[in-house]
Amino acid sequence: MPRIAGVDIPGDKRIVISLTYIYGISKHISQKALKALGMDENIRAKDISEDELSTLGVYLDKNFAIEGQLRRQESQNITRLKNIGCYRGLRHRLGLPARGQRTKTNARTRKGKKRTVSVKKGVKDMKG
Repeated sequence: MPRIAGVDIPGDKRIVISLTYIYGISKHISQKALKALGMDENIRAKDISEDELSTLGVYLDKNFAIEGQLRRQESQNITRLKNIGCYRGLRHRLGLPARGQRTKTNARTRKGKKRTVSVKKGVKDMKG
């Protein structure tokens, strides 16, 4: 398995698809990078030489925010929103959808597993 930017990319797939396993690399960016380096996007990742692999890694690192750098950048942006107290920051802090989605139904991914709230019985209900 070839390794780029600290990620093992699958060797049995075409290089254009294998690069999408790197966080922050889409198929479009992958095609753009391969075209800029003059590499064929139909060859398998395992068939690429070490020189081409290192050249590709350096190119991606230099021209795009990928892996750790991108994750750090995103977390800093979210932290900034939380610190300035804007609406999106508050939604992130509360673990709710930040882009205007409804929350009465749906939004289970952000809110987590449903917690049923039990109704407490009054004193009169317990005697009867």
